[in-house]
Amino acid sequence: MNKIKKKQIIIPIITAIISLVLLLGVNYSFKATKDKGYVEFLNDLSKKKVSTVYFTDTPKIKIKLTDGKIYETDNPRIDNFKETLLQQGVEVSENAPSDVPYMILMASFMVSIISLIIALIRSSNITSKGMLSVDSLDASAIENAPFTFNDVAGNEEAKESVMDIVDFLKNPEKYSSYGARMPKGIILYGEPGTGKTLLAKAVAGEANVPFYAMSGSDFVQVYVGVGASRIRQLFKKAKGHGKAVIFIDEIDAIGKKRDNTKTGGSDERDQTLNALLTEMSGFNEKDGIIIMAATNRLDMLDDALLRPGRFDRHIEISLPDLTAREKILALHLKNKPIKDISVREWAQKTAYFSGAKLENLVNEAAIIACKEESEFIENYHMDKAFSIVIAGYEKQNRDYIKETDRKITAFHEVGHALVSLKVLPNEKVSKVTIIPSTKGAGGYTLSIPEDSLYQNKDYLKRRIMVLLGGRAAEELIFGADYVTTGAHNDLKQCTNIAYHMITQYGMGETLGLLNMQELMNININKNAIIRECKKLADNLYEETKELLKKEETTLNAIAEELLEKETLHYEDLQKFNGTVH
Repeated sequence: MNKIKKKQIIIPIITAIISLVLLLGVNYSFKATKDKGYVEFLNDLSKKKVSTVYFTDTPKIKIKLTDGKIYETDNPRIDNFKETLLQQGVEVSENAPSDVPYMILMASFMVSIISLIIALIRSSNITSKGMLSVDSLDASAIENAPFTFNDVAGNEEAKESVMDIVDFLKNPEKYSSYGARMPKGIILYGEPGTGKTLLAKAVAGEANVPFYAMSGSDFVQVYVGVGASRIRQLFKKAKGHGKAVIFIDEIDAIGKKRDNTKTGGSDERDQTLNALLTEMSGFNEKDGIIIMAATNRLDMLDDALLRPGRFDRHIEISLPDLTAREKILALHLKNKPIKDISVREWAQKTAYFSGAKLENLVNEAAIIACKEESEFIENYHMDKAFSIVIAGYEKQNRDYIKETDRKITAFHEVGHALVSLKVLPNEKVSKVTIIPSTKGAGGYTLSIPEDSLYQNKDYLKRRIMVLLGGRAAEELIFGADYVTTGAHNDLKQCTNIAYHMITQYGMGETLGLLNMQELMNININKNAIIRECKKLADNLYEETKELLKKEETTLNAIAEELLEKETLHYEDLQKFNGTVH
């Protein structure tokens, strides 16, 4: 459409420019007509070079030669001049020579200008219409959604929670006979990639009703009232189908808790939220319209949105457990050429992986197998893919790395691994490498955590010790003045855990059992919290250094082998297990 609009403007401009250039050229050629003396004219006449003589109202006559050239000369104003010319076979005309080319070009130029003006007016009208219709909603229903509950592996509890919704959409009369009211809205909340959108699509697919998918950002606009208008349009379209599933992803973009501040963006968001609340309160549940929404932060949503009669049902879509991961991996591997891949083993390795991350793992393995032109996707393809998903691709050119840097990296990573073997023996250290990755890591240590619903205080402190193991090993081997920036990310994670322990989990002394989120509007001495975080990290760091001092022999032995092989796997580390005290 935009291309057509551009053509409508560009073509008249180009035509006008060409016409103007040619017009100037023709005009110049006419002006360039030279005067010649009457004697020269007589000379041309005697040589039969004269084709036409034009008599004008001026004291001049125009002479057109047989070769097409035109010039002017004096009018002799003698009797029988015309007869003499005719007798010599020269055409005589009472009119000036025709300026047909000039007139044609002038006409073309004027037409181009007029066309350009019309095109600009049209474009202006279209633009103004577009501004007036900025609130139009580009949403179309997906008929016969190709997803069912069979496509949603794991999350059995979540699927069970929405099965009655599907049944209601299919048989609303059954529920009406019991006087039951079905939930108007369902909030799906959980970490990114857990399958919230997929579950919503499966509900529409199972019920065989149209599916409207929108994002919260689609309703966020600069112009006040646009978001509210789009909400009303969305519900109007859905009602036109009789039954439908409306899905709003990232609903926190419009559904955040309202406050008393009056900024332009807030006003627009509040109006959009009010429109959503009004529409949800206004439609009849018998209409068969189900609103589903997804968010990563349920605590950020406005209370009016979460009350009964709006989004009545809140369903957590959690990270898949071991059994769920096994089902998800089996689902993604189902139609792929695989060989010697233990789905159970990979389900164990991928603790805390989301469904999206598991799908990415399988896809990366398929890409690697394809690149190698392998007949099957095998276990070592999955291993490579696992490293890529976690740490990125290995850098091929490593000639620039100094031997000193390799040694620092080796002791740093072995520090992590050794502390993990000591304080978290149930977490399997699957890989330690000093090969740098495309994600910026000089090396990395991969460990497989245990599936656990909760993490206790002791575990979190041990996790901090593992994170600090790299820096502690650097200080132990190279000295306190020679520690590097390699622990940057470790310290970031360490700070995050310590801060949450003290401010969110009730595991500190400064706030005790209070939650800092509920005290945000109260003037809190944050310096005290920082001091406690620092004290916790410092104490655990000293404990980590003492542990590595005791295991310094083993630290050196593992580091030496790592420098030689560049990568150590679980099996390689097992022979050092006996040396760990």
